[in-house]
Formats: sequence, C-alpha cells, structure tokens
Amino acid sequence: MNEYQPALAPSAALPSSSHSWGAEYRALMLLAWPLIISQLARSALFTTDVIVLGRLGADFVAAGALANALFVCVQLFGIGVVGAVAPMVAQALGAKDLRSVRRTVRQGVWLSVVLFVILFPIAWNIGPIYRWMGQDAELVALAEIFVHAAVWLLLPAFILVVLQSFLAAHGDTAAVLIITIIGVFVNLGANYLLVFGHWGFPALGIMGSGLATSIVNFVMMGLAILYIQTNRRFRRYHIWHKFFEADWRRLWELIKIGGPIGTMLLAEVALFTSAALLQGRLGNAELAAHSVALTIASLAFMVPLGLSQATVVRVGRALGEGNKDGIRKAGWASFFISVGFMAVTSVILFAAPHQIVGLFLDSGMAENTAPLTLAASFLVVAGLFQLVDGTQVTMSAALRGLSDTTMPLIIALAGYWAVGFPVAYYFGFHTPLRGVGIWAGLAAGLAAVAIVLTIRWAMRERLGLTNKAPV
Repeated sequence: MNEYQPALAPSAALPSSSHSWGAEYRALMLLAWPLIISQLARSALFTTDVIVLGRLGADFVAAGALANALFVCVQLFGIGVVGAVAPMVAQALGAKDLRSVRRTVRQGVWLSVVLFVILFPIAWNIGPIYRWMGQDAELVALAEIFVHAAVWLLLPAFILVVLQSFLAAHGDTAAVLIITIIGVFVNLGANYLLVFGHWGFPALGIMGSGLATSIVNFVMMGLAILYIQTNRRFRRYHIWHKFFEADWRRLWELIKIGGPIGTMLLAEVALFTSAALLQGRLGNAELAAHSVALTIASLAFMVPLGLSQATVVRVGRALGEGNKDGIRKAGWASFFISVGFMAVTSVILFAAPHQIVGLFLDSGMAENTAPLTLAASFLVVAGLFQLVDGTQVTMSAALRGLSDTTMPLIIALAGYWAVGFPVAYYFGFHTPLRGVGIWAGLAAGLAAVAIVLTIRWAMRERLGLTNKAPV
C-alpha cells in the first residue's frame, strides 16, 4: 500500500446494502432528503433569475426563456454524461475498491473538460441558430448576450456534478445540500449587484444575470473542492494526484455509461419543449396555462428526482457488494416511496385544481380567465402524469445503478417520440381536446417508458444485469 491508497473509512460512514426492508427505507431516506431539498433549492436558482429579469421588463423575461430553451438542453446533456460517476463510484465503494473511486472521479473531471470544449461552441452560437429558426431578432439579440455571459458555467457545473456524485456515494448528501443553499444566496447577491449596479458595480442588465449564473457555479465548485480537500475522510483519496496522467479505459467507461444518460435527459427535455411549442400553436392562453401547470407538476417532481439520485447510490452500492437481495430492496423501496408520494400529489391535483392554479394566476384579472380554466384542466391530466413520471425516473435510476443505460435510452426514445409526441400531436390538433390532448400525449409517453422500465427492472436477474462486475 503506497501513500496514495486511502484508508478505508469507518463502515458506518459508508452506507452498505440493507438486510431488512425497514433498514433500507431508513438508509434510502437518510441519503435522499438532503438531495430532495437540494433539487428544490436548484429550482430557486432559476426562479431568482426569472424574478430579477422581470424587474427589467417582459422582453427580458422572454429573452431569458428563449436562451434557456436551448442552453438548458446543452447543459443537461453534459450533466447526464458526467452523471455516470455516481453509479461507478457507488459500485467501487461496495466492492471496497478505493483506488477505482479515485480513478473514476479524476476521469470524471477530465470528461467535464472534454464536454466543455465540445458543447461550448454549440451554446455560444445560440444567436445564429435562433436567427436561422426565424425567432424575433430583438429577443435573439438579448438571449445571445445572456448566453455569452452564462456559457462559462458549463465547466464548473459539470465538475460540480462529479464532486457531488463522489460525496453522495459516500452518504455525505448534507454537504451537497449546504453547498446548494449557499449557491442560492450567492446567485441572489450576484444578480442584485450585477444586474442593477449596486455598491459601485456596473448595471449590466441581462448580461449581469448571465454572469451571476456563471459566478455561482464557480463558487459552488470551489466550495465542493474545498470541502473535499479539508475533510480528512475524503482528502485521503488524493483525487488530484497525477491528475494529468491519462486513464483512457476509465474515461471510455464513463462515456459508455454516461452517453446514454445524457441523451435520455435530452430526449425528455426535447419532448417537453416540443409540447410547449405545440401549445403555442394553439394560442397564447394554452401556452400560459401549460407553463403554469408544468411549473406545479415540476415542484412535486423534485421529490422523486432527489430520491432517484439516492437510488443510484443504493443500488450501485449493493451491486458492488454482490448483494442481489440488497439490489432488490433498494430498487423496490425507492419505487414504493416515489409512487406513494406521487399518489398523494395526484389526489391533491384531482381534488383542487382550480385552487392550486389560483396561487399562480390572479383570478381577478379578466385576461387570466381562459388560462385559469385551461391550467386547471391540465392539472387533472397531471394527476396521472405524476404517477408515471415518478415511476419512470425511479426505475431509470435503479437501472442506472446497475450501469444499465443503453437499453433504457432506447426505451425512452421509443416511449417519448414513438408514443408521446404522436399522441400529443393527434389529440391536440385532430380532436376537441386541444391542450388537454397534448398533456394526454405527455402522460402516454411517460407511461409507456415507466411500464417498460419497470418490467426491465423486474427482469434484471433474468437479463443478467446484476451479474456485472463493478468497473
């Protein structure tokens, strides 16, 4: 053993697979709750930007939305690819292969740099892309200013995912939560200073909002590095030792597992973007109602999304230990928690759609009458939507913990684009359902993916998914 071989952390610090259902539920929720709150805090980052841009005017809000429509797709793809670090680290910890942990994290940072180099020019050229698509010239010009200031966040955002995956795999999700909450306040302060020009800073307008977005990601990345380097438990990994020494095999494993994850995220985001464009073709009232209903559904979705990140770790850990019963308990426990929570939210949406929508749109304004009615009808469909959306993200995460990502990608592409989009288009434009029909298409696509992924999870041993040796 040389000086760069980390000592094994106490077993209590490394969450092992459970031998009872009760222990698994407790371990899963202990790991998941900071990640769930982190997801809610991340949505606050976006909300802050919208509120600040709203102070500049409606055109700036529209330009920010236009910028993010493409920019978020680029960002989520990269985040999905480097997300392969989470299952690989969890599997290595389960197998007590701590050298492999260091190799995976180091090459995850390498992959972050590669993705930044590849994706930067795509995001930078958002202006020419939108002008080619025939978007409003003034909005495109504003969107271009925002993206040219925000595009630098890609590198720290990708590295941050790598480091947070490392922390989450060790069960230290509280650190992830604290870093995210600090980021919310840094983002608010940076927006206040750079957008409006307080305390001697120049008033940069929408450029200031983009710079604030970049700054907060660099700050969060720096905090994650600082925490890891000052924590005795994690410092022993010597992640940065021989950083420039290539490990092509490990880098390729990350790409092989992470590429389908990123593409799957991109396919889902593209489906929802397409749904918004279809609603816009029906009318402004439908588009406004769609935005409100999706915002409400997205808030509830943060719970299964945060839970899914813990699921990857729990399943990966059990796979690394070679504990098939632990794999079974981790996946199904997450499934039952997710479906149970989403069932409650579905009942709420079914029972009080008008009251919920009224929290987002002023019912006293005559121009809101049509969007209020439409959004309430969308939420009724969202009741079913919630159940299948929670199921598909949970089952996808459970399979990801087994490093099974290629087939789930094929299932997602077929479900979203061979089922979801055609159903949405047909019922939206060829039946009286209109906007409700588009939401029915979203629900149908998610249901198709959820059902097939659940079947694949149930057949995991027959398919040999639990026999893979951790890399």
